[in-house]
Amino acid sequence: MGEEDLFGELTDAVVAGDKDRCRGLAEQALDEGVDPYRALMEGCAEGMNIMSDRYDEGEAYVPDILLSAEALYEAMDVLKPHIDVEDTGVSGKVLLGVVEGDIHDIGKNVLKSIFDAAGFDVIDLGRDVRPEQFQESIEKEKPDILGLSALMTTSMTGMPKIIENLQKAGLRERVKVMVGGAPISEDYAEKIGADGYAPNAPRAKEIAEKLLKQKREED
Repeated sequence: MGEEDLFGELTDAVVAGDKDRCRGLAEQALDEGVDPYRALMEGCAEGMNIMSDRYDEGEAYVPDILLSAEALYEAMDVLKPHIDVEDTGVSGKVLLGVVEGDIHDIGKNVLKSIFDAAGFDVIDLGRDVRPEQFQESIEKEKPDILGLSALMTTSMTGMPKIIENLQKAGLRERVKVMVGGAPISEDYAEKIGADGYAPNAPRAKEIAEKLLKQKREED
């Protein structure tokens, strides 16, 4: 089986939520000398991208997303020990959380799986996270990037408060802030002083890598 065919099979297995198939294909990739990082990103992560799009379009539901994420992590368990972090170009720490008043975390969970696959060190605070929790975690964990998610217009108003708190605490310059979620726009991100906005999970990975590079240059 050629590399592209193998990547396609991995993508299909993640979409189907087939853990056994994902593990078997990941092992096959290693046996055939396929770059494990490419297998993870061009195969498995692409499957999660597809499921994210289907969820947004109402063609997939929470249980489907969870099954696909489990399948991705099954392959990741096989592939990740063989990935050299230097080869990925990613060596940053990301703190993720859904803002206070919002319990919708499926988008954040998809993003976490893709960030994990990409090689980021991901700290997941979960959902309905108070502004103080974000601040405390930044002080403790010292992440490079803070990712804020909101799915409701009533909860997105908590994002500027979080950024304001970081400024008051003298922490804003230590971390790049990116925001996303259904009601969020690029204009809103700029208005509240965020460093980046991502309309979807694949774009979020690109933005995070860009922000990480900027932070490294500034440091």
